[in-house]
Amino acid sequence: MKVVFMGTPDFAVGTLEEIVKAGHEVAAVVTQPDKPKGRGKTLMPTPVKEAALKYAIPVYQPLKVRAEEFVKVLEKIAPDIIVVAAFGQIISKEILELPKYGCINVHASLLPAYRGAAPIQWAVINGDKESGVTIMQMDEGLDTGDMIDKVVVPIEKEETGGSLFDKLSIAGAKLCVKVMADLEAGVAGRISQPEESTTPYAKMISKQMGKIDWNRPAKEIEQLVRGLNPWPSAYTHLDNKAFKIWKARVVETDGAYAPGCICKVGKNTMVVQTGEGGLELLEVQLAGKKRMDAGSFLRGYPVAEGSFLQQ
Repeated sequence: MKVVFMGTPDFAVGTLEEIVKAGHEVAAVVTQPDKPKGRGKTLMPTPVKEAALKYAIPVYQPLKVRAEEFVKVLEKIAPDIIVVAAFGQIISKEILELPKYGCINVHASLLPAYRGAAPIQWAVINGDKESGVTIMQMDEGLDTGDMIDKVVVPIEKEETGGSLFDKLSIAGAKLCVKVMADLEAGVAGRISQPEESTTPYAKMISKQMGKIDWNRPAKEIEQLVRGLNPWPSAYTHLDNKAFKIWKARVVETDGAYAPGCICKVGKNTMVVQTGEGGLELLEVQLAGKKRMDAGSFLRGYPVAEGSFLQQ
């Protein structure tokens, strides 16, 4: 097939590479404009752009993919199919109807669950037992198109947003290539989605979401910690300094302490009382310090039992 690939972050790179390896002609890659990063505000290419340049694939970075002048560029390329994976822009009906096989999307959830921008993190935050990838035929709605195929990926007990991201990226890349072959052979099925999603909308993740409310149950906080690892991370405050929690475990307490109280401190452990149960902090990072296990942290920064973490 002659392919136009639209994607931006690391998640999409594997899909692009699998399409190339499968022998398809990737005529163009469309990705978001370069963004300034770091103190020097140096313009940095997107991960998909970097991958495309390795394969000498022409790269386009329109501010608006729907702009008339860019639609003309796509018309000139005349792709058989447009593959979209975490692109980050809304695609117009005009583009959706341009290729012979339309536009397909690699979405990191088991649709109709978790429509939206951050399905991976929300699946972990909400304590789901499984996630997956759905390849869908795109329509004008937001992740509402007909489902062509799915793959289920179990969520492990200690799964983080980052580890699930990697698993789904690999699974989605392989499934996408399979679906492309099925479409070309005329054997791909389609199942329409219900109007309503089976879960709340998977809204974009923000840094503010990482602020821990110690009045919540320990289980929910532990899931938040895993879901926001590696970005933006869950955090609280210790001695008025930002205190990131990278890894934690739910434990039982007698409930005699108020939420946020460090109710137990040992040689290698510290437990915080929550609204329901305790949270043992296993891996932490104080502002200005390195990420480390709780034992190493406590040896360099004594914490008094009965003291409080601030909201």
